[in-house]
Amino acid sequence: MLLRRLSRCVLVTSAATVAALTALPAAASADTGPGHIAPPPFSALDGVGRDELTITVADSGNGHDGTSDLRCGPAGGTHEDPGAACATLDRITADGTDPFAPVPDGTNCTMLYGGPATAHITGTWHGRPVDASYKLSNGCEIARWKRMAPVLPATAP
Repeated sequence: MLLRRLSRCVLVTSAATVAALTALPAAASADTGPGHIAPPPFSALDGVGRDELTITVADSGNGHDGTSDLRCGPAGGTHEDPGAACATLDRITADGTDPFAPVPDGTNCTMLYGGPATAHITGTWHGRPVDASYKLSNGCEIARWKRMAPVLPATAP
C-alpha cells in the first residue's frame, strides 16, 4: 500500500514538472533559424576595460562622415563625444540588450526612407567582437540608428 502511494506521488510530481517546463515562454527558447545559437546576454561585467570600436559613417549629409575610434572604460578616442557615446552603449547594455544586434528577420517595419547614410561599427564591446552595419532604409533601421546616438551622428533631414 505504501509503495503504491509513493509511486502515485512520484508520477504526479513528474507530470507537474513536465507541465511546468513546457509552459516556459517562447522567449526562453527563442530560435531565429536552423543552427542558431543565441549568445548569452550582455553583462556590464563582461570584458571590462576592453571596449574599442571603429565607427565609419558615410553620406550623413551633415559633415560627420569619416572614421573615428571609440574607447570606453575610460572614455576616449577620436570620436566627437566619447563620454556620451560610452554612456549610451552602457545604458543599452545595462538590461542585457546587444546594442549592435540587427533588426530581427521577419520584423514588420514602416516603409520610410531616412536617406543614404550608412555606418559600420567594428571592434570589441564587453569582450565580444562587433561587426554591425547601419542604414536608414526603413522605419526599424531609422529607429535602430537613432537609438545609437551619439555613437552614430544625427543625419541631415
